Amino acid sequence: MNAAAEAVMKDLPDLVLAYGQSDEFSFVFHKDCMLFERRASKLVTTIVSTFTASYVLGWARSFPDAPLTAPLPSFDGRAVCYPSNTNLRDYLSWRQADCHINNLYNTTFWALVQQGGLDNRVAEKELKGTVSGDKNEILFKRFGINYNNEPEIFKKGSVLYRDVTFP
Repeated sequence: MNAAAEAVMKDLPDLVLAYGQSDEFSFVFHKDCMLFERRASKLVTTIVSTFTASYVLGWARSFPDAPLTAPLPSFDGRAVCYPSNTNLRDYLSWRQADCHINNLYNTTFWALVQQGGLDNRVAEKELKGTVSGDKNEILFKRFGINYNNEPEIFKKGSVLYRDVTFP
């Protein structure tokens, strides 16, 4: 995913930031960007098609023992115009918080399944209604996993950025 996002950033120099987590990436154009006359549909289709093509082309490098088969990966997209840097910051903060919440859930779920021997349905039931502290407790007490020691990229997502200089 990161390599595909990097390819998009290389192809579209008006992009200044990409934030990725889970199965999604958010791309940020410079506020003065006039690429494709700022037509949302053209911007979205260009990003999505470039991202998808790069992802498919890079599959064998990332997963050499898992040949790509149908159905092939595909991605969707949408354009949102945030009215201020504050709104953009809040959006990216929300995506990062969502990354943490989802990763903590998934880390706990898969520990229950893979190390705890539960089936998916039972693990899901055990996690229903839990808060972050409960999940951290399950991970540490039952599996010796300190969530704070998990790789940052999984807890916070990844960021690609372009250094921008202004005249």
